[in-house]
Amino acid sequence: MSSNIHASSVIEDGAKIGSGCKIGPFCHIGPNVVLGDGAELLSHVTIAGHTTIGARARIFPFASVGHEPQDLKFQGEVTTLTIGDDCLIREGVTMNPGTAGDDGTTVIGNKCVFLANSHVAHDCKIGNGVIFSNGVLLAGHCKVGNSVIIGGGAAVHQFCRIGDNSFIGGMAGLENDLIPFGMALGNRAYLGGLNLIGMKRAGIERESIHTVRGLFKHLFSGDLELKEALTSIDDQMAEDAVAQKIVKFIEDGGERSICMPRN
Repeated sequence: MSSNIHASSVIEDGAKIGSGCKIGPFCHIGPNVVLGDGAELLSHVTIAGHTTIGARARIFPFASVGHEPQDLKFQGEVTTLTIGDDCLIREGVTMNPGTAGDDGTTVIGNKCVFLANSHVAHDCKIGNGVIFSNGVLLAGHCKVGNSVIIGGGAAVHQFCRIGDNSFIGGMAGLENDLIPFGMALGNRAYLGGLNLIGMKRAGIERESIHTVRGLFKHLFSGDLELKEALTSIDDQMAEDAVAQKIVKFIEDGGERSICMPRN
């Protein structure tokens, strides 16, 4: 199936346009762009750099995808942005490739949604099924797990890790790592509990949810320091795969501290 490209759009030599793509008016696609089969650019979309976009993406007006990173240390090195299949990128979204200060890549998974004016900075790694509400700001070098939801106007500090199936409330300012299945609220954000709705949507069994709730209380009740609490979990918590996902996330560590409950 041939692609449908509006006469006013500019497709530079070298760009690879997949089968069945629809490119509306006043779009600009750079020479090192790969656009997957069935992708749709509604109008006024610019895609630059060494950017690969998966099949069936839908990109709305004034999105800027793949232009050079907003990092003053960037010196024009060749870096990449890779976006998976079936992603929705709404109006005014900005996404940047990686930098030499990291591994040179920004990677976004499949079936992600980025609502209007959200931003993905350089060197971020985002999993599958992630939703950014309007105006979400993700700073550089962040790692976002699968099935994460971030509420409108939230901002995430550089180098933060966000665990699978977690939730960040609207207008939150997250400056620390958020555990899998955690819920971060407020500015500056605190750990407000578990994302129980997300756990149920993920099909996690009731018994496992009960175990994770016990783990959460054990780790974050304040009775023990977090490191001490990690060394004293009971057998049920140690054997539960979902609970262990949280434990491993904490033990792996990162550049930032763990987001904790309010005192």
